[in-house]
Amino acid sequence: MKILGIHAGHDASAALIVDGKVVADVAEERFNRIKHFAGLPIEAIKYCLQSGSLGINDVDYIVLPSKNLQPKMNVLFDLKGDDAIQTSLTHKAVKLYKEKLKRSDVKPPVYMEFFPLKDASKIKHIDHHLSHAASAYYTSGTAERQLIFTMDGIGDGASIVIWEGINGKITELKRFGANASLGWFYGNVTEGLGWIHGDGEGKTMGLDPYGNAENCTGVLDRFCPKFKNGELAEPHDFGRTFYWNENGSFQYHLEEAKEIQGLVPKYGREDIAAEAQRVLEREVFNIVLPWIEKTGCDFISCSGGIFLNVKLNQRLWECEQVKKQHIYANAGDSGLAVGCALQVYYELNPKAEVLRPEDIYWGPEYSNDYVKEILDARGLSYEYVENIEAYTAQLLADDKIIAWFQGRMESGPRALGNRSILMSPNKPENKDVINAKVKFREAFRPFCPSLQWEKRDEYLENARDEFFMITSFTCKEDKRAKVPAVVHADNTMRPQTVKKEFNERYWNLINEFGKLTGEYVLLNTSFNIMGEPMINHPREAIRCFYDGGIEVLVIGNYVLKK
Repeated sequence: MKILGIHAGHDASAALIVDGKVVADVAEERFNRIKHFAGLPIEAIKYCLQSGSLGINDVDYIVLPSKNLQPKMNVLFDLKGDDAIQTSLTHKAVKLYKEKLKRSDVKPPVYMEFFPLKDASKIKHIDHHLSHAASAYYTSGTAERQLIFTMDGIGDGASIVIWEGINGKITELKRFGANASLGWFYGNVTEGLGWIHGDGEGKTMGLDPYGNAENCTGVLDRFCPKFKNGELAEPHDFGRTFYWNENGSFQYHLEEAKEIQGLVPKYGREDIAAEAQRVLEREVFNIVLPWIEKTGCDFISCSGGIFLNVKLNQRLWECEQVKKQHIYANAGDSGLAVGCALQVYYELNPKAEVLRPEDIYWGPEYSNDYVKEILDARGLSYEYVENIEAYTAQLLADDKIIAWFQGRMESGPRALGNRSILMSPNKPENKDVINAKVKFREAFRPFCPSLQWEKRDEYLENARDEFFMITSFTCKEDKRAKVPAVVHADNTMRPQTVKKEFNERYWNLINEFGKLTGEYVLLNTSFNIMGEPMINHPREAIRCFYDGGIEVLVIGNYVLKK
């Protein structure tokens, strides 16, 4: 069974599921280079179909992660009249909509490669938050009973939904609307601090350890909904919602961000960020813990943009009430394509095994031969190295900054050793070097460690498998001074534990580095500069290499040096 998920909103993406297994998943931004692109994911769809050697009419179902009407999908699939995509509209509304379609000025030019669909009945709609829930539950590796929490800004009119997953089926327990949006609260603070709502929330989280919430406790309470005993105790009116289209990336804007901006000169950016994190954690705890108590279920699975907050995920993991925790690796909206497709697969195959992906390397890859053609066409000098792991490990041990381009590109927001910029974590100044000379971003921003899975208990307190950098952990005290470039100001690290069978080349690289230095850890950040999507194609890798402070580019088995 072949199912194509297509998300055409913020962080547009496409994913192909074959017999319940994800075989391709990619965000459109990786192709068109517009971060958080919110249009039609045309190139992502092409890639997914090509990866399965399929045409659009070969798939069994096309799934959209929204209950709402999406007129641009009719353009994408060349659907008209009675074939036009519909949802739960009244007869009168359907008639009006069809008339509007006939009069529409939107029509692609002949050179656009769209996807004429012969049978519109193949198209299914899945609720936004149910798509998030499916991405969490159906990647947890078990059909056993779980509480599922989905939290984001807003989607299909909901900001927070609580679900039960059991025996392969997801059931809704409670739904909260826009007046409960913790995502909008945190996004407003992010905008008030001078960053993009829907993009810069990780900066707010990263700034938190440099502040002290006690210096401004309570100043953000009037901007946030309040929960008690798992219910919405104080709804919050966020006012009118505005949008800003920046080169195809749509951003929310709510007027309270301006009020929050006015607090920054009085309290300081660090303390405001610390208070925002404290309030977010408090309110999420006021939802999650009561529901664990009332249901007696201590296994939680989570998805939605709120759960990209790795500090929050750590606090939940460290709660004694939580015995098992699963966070979907691609928890934001770019993960909706996978989620909606999985939901339809398990609706049609309710007894199918629930799988746990070993990795999320679901994007494009490029052979050594293809890379050589690209390099030769540009007249570049390069070297072919057979034992590329040992060669690169020595460069890293010598404190060189390495761009590492290998295999299939990662899905989701984290670089996991295939599109990465790497450096030794053993010197504290290496963090500042990467921020200033390579990423061109704020000095406080932390970097993640990739560490051998076998060594996780040596570095992490309360360790568990964490393959996708979706949860932070406290670094063990005796290791903090040994790998200081990947330990944040609050002594935490956001790790990727690397298993040899999941990514042999990257594991070997870390192993060789460990033999040379005694530390089986690398500083790992995404292969891009601030404000740009992660690198996808060798052309982009070469351009990024020559446009910043990267010293060596390792692409396949080829090495370029400046």
